[in-house]
Amino acid sequence: MSPKSTVKVIGAGLAGCEAALQIAGRGIPVALYEQKPAQYSPAHHYPGFAELVCSNSLKADRLESAAGLLKEEMRQFGSVVCQAARATQVPAGGALAVDREQFSDYITRRVRAHPYITVREEEVTSIDPDEITVVATGPLTSDRLSAAIGALLGEEYLSFFDAAAPIVAADSLDYSRVFAAARYGRGDADYLNCPMNKPEYEAFVQALLTAERAPQHDFDGRQVYEGCMPVEVMAARGPDTLRFGPLKPVGLRDPATGHRPWAVVQLRKENRAGTLYNLVGFQTNLKFGEQKRVFSLIPGLQSARFMRYGVMHRNTFLNAPKLLGPTLNLRAYPKVFFAGQITGTEGYIESAAGGILAGQNAARLAAGQPLLTLPRDTMLGALVGYISDPYTSDFQPMGSNMGVLPPLAERIKGKKERYLALAQKALDSLHRYLYQNGW
Repeated sequence: MSPKSTVKVIGAGLAGCEAALQIAGRGIPVALYEQKPAQYSPAHHYPGFAELVCSNSLKADRLESAAGLLKEEMRQFGSVVCQAARATQVPAGGALAVDREQFSDYITRRVRAHPYITVREEEVTSIDPDEITVVATGPLTSDRLSAAIGALLGEEYLSFFDAAAPIVAADSLDYSRVFAAARYGRGDADYLNCPMNKPEYEAFVQALLTAERAPQHDFDGRQVYEGCMPVEVMAARGPDTLRFGPLKPVGLRDPATGHRPWAVVQLRKENRAGTLYNLVGFQTNLKFGEQKRVFSLIPGLQSARFMRYGVMHRNTFLNAPKLLGPTLNLRAYPKVFFAGQITGTEGYIESAAGGILAGQNAARLAAGQPLLTLPRDTMLGALVGYISDPYTSDFQPMGSNMGVLPPLAERIKGKKERYLALAQKALDSLHRYLYQNGW
């Protein structure tokens, strides 16, 4: 093929890697642009591709869950993210969690080894609307590229603030205060639990409320996404907000007392070796010294060594309903596709799934074939349908959930049974659609 037939993919995150491999898998050359290691975003530190920042969890893996259904749909396309997750999985109860470095290394090897993919380590600062391009630069798109996209689209970006949780060293925990268990006994005891009695919880909340936060000079009152709400912001909503949220003690009993704790902080393995633990639900914007002071009040973390403190950063996404079609290309510039969190899909799995669809359609456009518009009764089709619906007002990011699927014709009482039926309908619909489109 001539160089003009090469498809450009910008960004080697989860969405960009999926897109690149989908395009290359159809025998079309790909130029994959990645600004690391020459330039890192405020939240990225690892030189490999598909770096996970906010969490090592890729959500639930049960078919009757929205994330589990979405992953099963992705597997029908040969998703490299799903393959990497299986190869690098760490115990996490009913969730699919991975060793983050091994996960990144697996995908990096796959991408770099593909004969149709050329990796170019440089920042892209402009978009050519006449060139087939997949923009998968994520919610931390560089300032110069953001300006170029804004100039091309003539639309304002929407933005919100996102936060990452701290990580502590396993050998610095006080194991006389913590216990291993999963809520309701589901799966293995993959979480460490730090139980709090009422006075300990109240002292912790008070410390959170009075702790000093890091300044956010570019914060202008725009929304913080609920899925990554800083723990100190939740604490300010009311004294019981945390213990009915990420610190909920339901389904757990402290073996030292035989009773349910007043509140529980859960720790999840950050790597396969189990040398690092992530504070589940503890995204934060506190100053580093304040994080050490306040989080050391948690039982079991009195002497914890913090290997990474929590950070907060600006995330950017498109006003997708005004700009994107259901094939994930711009209505005004159909050769330019967008994928990942920059489109307003929230979550790693959702980002990767969008990369698959954008990659498939970019390849189809390059080959002169009709583009795929997935059925709305599939999870990916419903999610993309939501973000590309021109009638949507007050657009906010959306993650996979069963509520985006059209209801079943028949009434099924049990929630699990109803969700399983929705999942089976989605998979049947996807299989038929792909078969009809020569898959």
